[in-house]
Amino acid sequence: MSVSSPPANPPVRSGWWNSRTFRRFMRHRLAALGVVMVSVLTLACVIGPYLLPYNDLYIDLRARFSPPLTGYHFLGTDPLGRDIAARLLMAGRISMLVGFAAMVLSTLIGATIGVVAGYYGGRIGTVLMRFVDAVLSFPSIFLLLALAAFIKPSPIMITVIIAITSWMEVARIVEAEVRSLRERDFIMAARMLGLSNRWIMFRELLPNAMGPIIVAATLTVARAILLEAYVSFLGYGIQPPLPSWGNMLNGAQQYLQSAPWLAIVPGVAITLAVTSFNFIGDGLRDALDARSDLI
Repeated sequence: MSVSSPPANPPVRSGWWNSRTFRRFMRHRLAALGVVMVSVLTLACVIGPYLLPYNDLYIDLRARFSPPLTGYHFLGTDPLGRDIAARLLMAGRISMLVGFAAMVLSTLIGATIGVVAGYYGGRIGTVLMRFVDAVLSFPSIFLLLALAAFIKPSPIMITVIIAITSWMEVARIVEAEVRSLRERDFIMAARMLGLSNRWIMFRELLPNAMGPIIVAATLTVARAILLEAYVSFLGYGIQPPLPSWGNMLNGAQQYLQSAPWLAIVPGVAITLAVTSFNFIGDGLRDALDARSDLI
């Protein structure tokens, strides 16, 4: 009986879950925990309101200031008798949607300016980067508050305001990365083939700079959630009755002694969301850096 010999070249495992980058990311325990927390928060905000007995606008005057774990009000009620759990999850939809939308918009603006400045260099790059430096010289918080004070607050406008005050860091990162890539052999070959500058910038350079962009975008989500909460807490952001984590804190500040859970609940949600996205950003930075090969 003949015994079959094993194949000379065993099949190579394929799929993103078997990639070295993914395995490096999963070795970062805090980043993996961040993914779990963001997934739980997102899932809770999406489907959680449909599982609760009350919606975020239902008023139960007899249950005003109910503490957590009281009857059907798992997280208690606010001064109007509204269920805090329902308001927290609906506010999470608004706050996280603003965070993701502001991240997308600011990344598009910053990446476009950065790739143009890094590719052309010279006067064009100098003018663009000096403009970036000029905008960075203004404290972003004060710039954000100044814009919010003159514009009618709404989720869309708050998203736009946060985006136009958050794109500068992405532009600087992309400009530095593109400037280091533009003299590589594959870019010289693309020029010799007669490819247009637009093609080289957005089809050759930008995809090769996606690692730092992804890391910066992840951290921008955390920053946008924090900025929205800050502006709404000061009364210039999302306005009631539309809930957000920031205006929930705004409404709780006068009840810190008598009903501290009104501030603790949204404060914990903001902390978990911001910390989780920062953990994910740190993990992506290590995973996408070829020099930090942990395997």
